[in-house]
Amino acid sequence: MIRTTLATLSVLLALALPAAAADDFIASPTLRASVTVTSDVVRVGDLIENAGSAAQIPVYRSPDLGTTGTLTVGQVLSVLRAKQVIGVMTGDLKEVQVTRLARTLANKDLETAVASALERRFGLGDAANITVTFDRGVAEMRLDASNSGALQPVATRFDARSGRFDIAFEIANDSSPVPTKLRFTGNAVETVEVAVLTRDIDRLDLLKSSDIVLERRPKAEVTGEPASRDRSIGMQLRRPMRAGTPLRAADMVKPDLVVRDQSVTIIYKVPGLYLTSRGKAIESGAEGDTVSVLNVQSKRTLTGTVTGRGQVTIEGASQSAPMAPAVEQTSSLKRDEAPAPVDTAALLRSLVQAPASPAQIAEAQIPQARASQAQAK
Repeated sequence: MIRTTLATLSVLLALALPAAAADDFIASPTLRASVTVTSDVVRVGDLIENAGSAAQIPVYRSPDLGTTGTLTVGQVLSVLRAKQVIGVMTGDLKEVQVTRLARTLANKDLETAVASALERRFGLGDAANITVTFDRGVAEMRLDASNSGALQPVATRFDARSGRFDIAFEIANDSSPVPTKLRFTGNAVETVEVAVLTRDIDRLDLLKSSDIVLERRPKAEVTGEPASRDRSIGMQLRRPMRAGTPLRAADMVKPDLVVRDQSVTIIYKVPGLYLTSRGKAIESGAEGDTVSVLNVQSKRTLTGTVTGRGQVTIEGASQSAPMAPAVEQTSSLKRDEAPAPVDTAALLRSLVQAPASPAQIAEAQIPQARASQAQAK
C-alpha cells in the first residue's frame, strides 16, 4: 500500500515539474533594431520586444511626421535603466532607428481636392480645367497616420468675379471620433488648353510646328473655340499676330493656293478629255474655293475651283463656252427628236483659241443641226 502511494506521488511530481518549469520561464526582453510609431511618443513597448508590464512607459518624443531618427544602443539602455527597465538583450546592435509614420498630402492632391469641390459649381466647368493657387504656396502637408479618411468638403465659398475661394475639409481619424479639420484659401480660375504663337506671324506665313506651343490660359482670355495644335499647323492667319497670342479657330483660314495676279495652270476636265493652258488669277483662293481666272490665250475670263498650288480646274467647259446664235428649227427636225451629242473637243478648242467668226461658233456647237438643214434644202 505504501509502495503504491509513493509510486503514484512520483508520477504526479514528474508530470508537474515540466509545467512548473514552463511557468517559471519568461522570454527575455530584446531591443529592436527598427521601430515604427504612429503617435507623438515612443514607449518602452515600441523599443523592446517582450517588454511586459513596462510596455506603456513613455521614454522619447517621436520624430517629426514622416521622418526617421537614430539612437545609439547606449543611449537607449541609459534611458531604460532610468525607467527601471534592466536585463535587455541587445545582441550585436549598435543603433536603433525610429520612424514616425505619416500621411502625406502633396500639393497636387490638395489642388485636386479644391478643384473637385468647385467642379460644375459657381459657373465653373470640369475639375480638370480648374487651376488652383493657394495663398501660402502649400508644397505638401503631413498628417498623423491615423487620418486615413478622404478629404470631404464641408463648407465651400467662391467669388466668381475675383476667383477667390475659402474651403473647409474634414478627414476621418481612426484614433478619435472627432475628424481632423483643414481649411484652404486662394484663387481658382477655369482654363482651356490652346495653341499659342511662339513668334510674330504675318498673314501670308504658313504656321509650322515650331510656331506653336500648347498652354493653359484662362477661359476668359479665349473667346470662341480655342485652336488645337493639330488643326493649326499648315494654316494661315486672317491677320498678323504677335508672339504669345492664343489662337482661336476663327483666327485661321486655309492657305491661299492661288494668289491674285499669279500665273496659274488652268485644267479643263470633261469626260474623256484633259487639257491644260496658261492663265492668270483674278482673285485669291484656298483649296476648294471658286475663283475667276483669265485664259491668256483666248483672253476669256473663266470660273474654276482651286485644286492645288497655282492650279485651277474647270469641270465641263460648257459653262464658259460662248453662246451660239439660236438656230431656227426646220421641218426636217422633229419636235421630239433628241439633238446630236455635242462635240466636246470643239468646245474645248473654243475655250483655248478665240473663234474667228460666229459661223465657226455655230459649227462647233451644233454641227448636226446644220447637216439636217442641208438635207432639208
